[in-house]
Amino acid sequence: MAKGNSRQPGGAAAAVEALVRPTVEGMGLRLWDVRFEKEGPDWFLRVLIDRDEALDTDTCEAVSRAIDPLLDEADPIEQSYYLEVGSPGLGRRLTRPEHFAALVGQKCAAHLIRPDESGRRDLEGILKGMAEDGTVTLENGGEELSFPFKAASYVKLCDDEHLFD
Repeated sequence: MAKGNSRQPGGAAAAVEALVRPTVEGMGLRLWDVRFEKEGPDWFLRVLIDRDEALDTDTCEAVSRAIDPLLDEADPIEQSYYLEVGSPGLGRRLTRPEHFAALVGQKCAAHLIRPDESGRRDLEGILKGMAEDGTVTLENGGEELSFPFKAASYVKLCDDEHLFD
């Protein structure tokens, strides 16, 4: 558990991302996301890494050992937290334009905050991409399903068996 001194809790993930990205990428990995989340009474700093081949626990441990001293020295977070380094997994959430670009052609599911004009909140299909204006397009059985990214509570990668978990 580490303790930091940042005065911007909302900016904690961004500060950590800027701090650890060079190390993660220097290890030949991609930094997928950084999340600073509260679960019960505890805070978790989750650093999600990715690469073309499967990740193993040894790689996650090596990244954790490499970034832990950086976090201790920079002290970017005010409260105590637990550091977790892992894979975003199959159900990874797409949160950035580069995620959408990297996963074009993959099966995705989206849950809209409010129903679309057809009354649907849950959409699935093959990801066609994200336009510059933030519109996400999925294709399902020849039908194009488009929605603003901001209108979705999530968009995630999925397989046929685990669409709306």
